[in-house]
Amino acid sequence: MTATDRAVELVHAAARAASDKLATDLLAFDVSEQLAITDAFLLASASNERQVKAVVDEVEDKLREIGAKPIRREGERDGRWVLIDYGDVVVHVQHEEERRFYALERLWRDCPTIGLPADVTGPASAPAASGDQGAPASDA
Repeated sequence: MTATDRAVELVHAAARAASDKLATDLLAFDVSEQLAITDAFLLASASNERQVKAVVDEVEDKLREIGAKPIRREGERDGRWVLIDYGDVVVHVQHEEERRFYALERLWRDCPTIGLPADVTGPASAPAASGDQGAPASDA
């Protein structure tokens, strides 16, 4: 089983929105084989709490435009790590320090990555994961 087309569509839209607000190190994993509760994770970094909030707001706005509503949103008060759960996709927007400390990429490194659109800021040095779901798409 792999992430659904809808999950990939949401990942691409969320990644573009996060990138538009200057999020960095965007990385998406297909976690559908490991988790029954979601198909994909999108990780994004921001340099400060204000930027975390801006990224989260933009992701929610852009996904709302394509008919996706979050089931829940956690961590907003501290502004260091916000999780937005869309059911099919969970978006993690983390302050750079939390991203380094918790290293979610390490936890999910055995999962295939989901190729992000070419206009999205990906990881500085992301190794290709086995089972990568193809080259970045230019439209989603």
